Amino acid sequence: MNRLFGWTVGIPLILLIAVFAISNRAAVHLELWPLPLEPVELPAFLAVLLPLVIGLIGGVTLSWLTATPTRRLARDQARRIESLERQLGAIKGRPDGGG
Repeated sequence: MNRLFGWTVGIPLILLIAVFAISNRAAVHLELWPLPLEPVELPAFLAVLLPLVIGLIGGVTLSWLTATPTRRLARDQARRIESLERQLGAIKGRPDGGG
């Protein structure tokens, strides 16, 4: 189901981006005003899509870094569960133990 959704959204989105890029090939004069950098000429689609890609990568990175403590806790809990299950198995396997 997720794979089907990914394909049904992904392919039209890629086609839309391709049509947008083909339609907006004209050069744009980009100047970052307060910075002492030289003006840059680049295609209009890059002036739009490049900040979107940079923002997407930044957002994914920030989200991944924010989730680090949660992933660490889940990993520690999984190790604890495995340890307790091994201990329980050892206790149940004893002749004098439980079970």
